[in-house]
Amino acid sequence: MDPLKHAWSRARERWWVRQLMDLALVALVLVAIATWQTRHLPTGAPAPDFTLRTLSGEQVRLSELRGKPVVLAFWAPWCGVCKAESSTLSGLRSTVGGSAHVLSVAVAYEHEEDVRRFVREHEVDYPVLLGGPELMRAYSVEQFPTTFFVSSDGNLERAAVGYTTRLGLLWRLWL
Repeated sequence: MDPLKHAWSRARERWWVRQLMDLALVALVLVAIATWQTRHLPTGAPAPDFTLRTLSGEQVRLSELRGKPVVLAFWAPWCGVCKAESSTLSGLRSTVGGSAHVLSVAVAYEHEEDVRRFVREHEVDYPVLLGGPELMRAYSVEQFPTTFFVSSDGNLERAAVGYTTRLGLLWRLWL
């Protein structure tokens, strides 16, 4: 084999190995950050039950949604990351259809009109429940957005803090 071709071939192999190692390192860092952010969230236990009102006035009780998994996203109308994730939740809802419930809980707002404005401006098409500080405490929510993945039998399986892609939400939902 030509020594120049051999050297070029080894350099290309090493380049791909370095790229894969870098990718693995980035993935490890992201998993470590996600684990650290969710360390205090109550997973592996029954989801705290609640009955909340939607913006349209309906009452939703979490325990009545059993039988299908639930994606439960806590957010605040002033949260910039929540604005970015709004379309992701809409996309998730359209992707899962009737096989799961996708709900959001607005918390940390001063006036209901702030929530309504957010819903209008971001064309929210998933149910928005009106929560408050007591529900934030029950779920140990301190950052926004915080998303919980509730199993079909009502247990908190997983949680995510911060922006999550549709693929990331789907992965956590069906994991």
